[in-house]
Amino acid sequence: MRARIDEDAKGRRLVSEACVEPCAIERGMRIIGGKWTGSILWHLKDGPVRFNDLSRMIGGASKKMITERLRQLEEQGLVARQVMDTAPISVQYSITKFGRTALGFLDELRKWSEELPNGLNR
Repeated sequence: MRARIDEDAKGRRLVSEACVEPCAIERGMRIIGGKWTGSILWHLKDGPVRFNDLSRMIGGASKKMITERLRQLEEQGLVARQVMDTAPISVQYSITKFGRTALGFLDELRKWSEELPNGLNR
């Protein structure tokens, strides 16, 4: 962060904190701020989940979108993919040790959103 000093129309000094791009919040949001990302991590917290089961857990997301997010999470090291030697072949996903580091603040986000006034939790 760095301080930025501006003046308003009356010549008063205004000091604001400006993020040096990308700031820590922006970096974090780039990793887990994608639509369905937090939900995927949250649903993997209790153990490995097969793809079809995961897609059922996340209502409203298409299988294409879930696949896309899972690939991104795998590339970032948050999720591990395992191909099962079954007939037919199935794939399961699990959260990595690094991915588990996000669960604390995702739980805080869950608690915060549960306490929102009725008009805001849509």
